[in-house]
Amino acid sequence: MNLQIGQIVKGVINGVQQYGIFVRLDKKNEGLLHISEINKTNPSIKYKVGKEIKVMILDIDPFSNKISLSQRGLLTTAINIRRKKRHFWTSRSVRTGFEPLKQALPEEIKAGLKKYKKYLA
Repeated sequence: MNLQIGQIVKGVINGVQQYGIFVRLDKKNEGLLHISEINKTNPSIKYKVGKEIKVMILDIDPFSNKISLSQRGLLTTAINIRRKKRHFWTSRSVRTGFEPLKQALPEEIKAGLKKYKKYLA
């Protein structure tokens, strides 16, 4: 099976540990569904060895061939949908922009040159 990041696959639970669930994806590949990536919206789901589950591939480490899996990535709730937020470096209500810097710049330059000349003397 040719696995890719973001791909949704079905696998069989191969082992259950405190830190996560090992999922057999095919004859060669096994991945870890970390406990932080388990779908916790439905607590009635029981994870037992031999049960088939659907997971999304989060990451494939090319050096160690470790595969990270997620069930949270399959959710389409408001929690998972990232909204684009506009980031403002200044306050939205104060519309001064760079004007205060422009006004203070000549004095700052004079003070900097004065200190610089002091170190050269």
